[in-house]
Amino acid sequence: MSKLEITLKSCAACKPSRHTFRQLIILRTMKSYNRCLKQLRTAGIYPFKTVPNCRMIGCHFDIRSSWRDLLTHPQVRLVEKDLKLRAHGLERNKCKARRSRSLPLITRATAPALITWNINRIKAPKAWKTTRGHGIKIAVIDTGIANHPNLKIAGGINTIDGGSFADDNGHGTHVAGIVSAAGIPGKIIGTAPEAALYAVKALDRNGNGYVSDIIEGIDWCIRKKMKVINMSLGLLGSESSESLHAAVKRAAKQGIVIVASAGNSGSTSGKIDEPASFAETIAVAASNRSNQIADFSSRGKGISITAPGKKIWSTWLGGTYSVQSGTSMAAPHVAGGAALLMAGKAGLSPLAVKTRLRRSAIKLKGYGTRSQGSGLMQLDRIFLSK
Repeated sequence: MSKLEITLKSCAACKPSRHTFRQLIILRTMKSYNRCLKQLRTAGIYPFKTVPNCRMIGCHFDIRSSWRDLLTHPQVRLVEKDLKLRAHGLERNKCKARRSRSLPLITRATAPALITWNINRIKAPKAWKTTRGHGIKIAVIDTGIANHPNLKIAGGINTIDGGSFADDNGHGTHVAGIVSAAGIPGKIIGTAPEAALYAVKALDRNGNGYVSDIIEGIDWCIRKKMKVINMSLGLLGSESSESLHAAVKRAAKQGIVIVASAGNSGSTSGKIDEPASFAETIAVAASNRSNQIADFSSRGKGISITAPGKKIWSTWLGGTYSVQSGTSMAAPHVAGGAALLMAGKAGLSPLAVKTRLRRSAIKLKGYGTRSQGSGLMQLDRIFLSK
């Protein structure tokens, strides 16, 4: 048994307790990865997460053990805490969400789909003259997506426990509707209504999750050849995750456009959340109906673009609809916009998609780039810019 395997075995615990914490280890080679897994299982230690393509093992480490030697071992690329994340929707008591079983519309079978103010504001209907996103696979890494008559879910995965990818919170379903609600008669239509929608349930019923589950979700997206990933979530606190950044870089290298919400820390935040702060993502700020940056929208270096995020109607649990606010609601407009662009202009790289979307935006008066990035996304211009 190598020193690496001995050290890892001595640090890892068989099960979580008050003396343990979640730790991620990324190995440099598959040989080391397989040998460590084998040795752990021989000792009756079963990791809570394994992602072979990332050579990542997630274990419960005993706080009373010494694991620092792992950091300097030549076969270990990275050791870090499995940090917590949270969905970027506003707290319910702050946004005063409204729910309704039916929108205040005429719902005859012949009625057209409802084009809400936010979909009009980003000029999606004009882009639909070119494409509605057909053939583009979009993954929503979130709390899952619930069955809904106005959503066509093509598939998905639950990276928390391997169970159902159905939404038990509502956040993921709301995000999914903004991305790609089908627009059944008299009901809302999403930004890219003909894109293929996939659910990656990596956040629990409270909207909370771990980096390890997000990384497994990103790995699944790469294997399933997604074209766009939406992540309306961010790390809690001020810590940074190198392992999450590595997963995002890997997805970008595979040609996947990654869209992330900037965060809901407001005008005094001074920075945006991870993963939006990663250079490989399209970081999205939120605006309101008056074309102002929403008071809750985080400010800071790295914001790419702005989209509507305050008082947005979209799909909800139980086949209903709801109004929600947050940068969580802004990001899926951009994910849908990326899908429209990729459907209409095949072969664009993630950087080219980001550049075209930013060049097509219009500046909002009174705000700098740390608040709005390039400005409000305008999808009627994406096929005109070079």
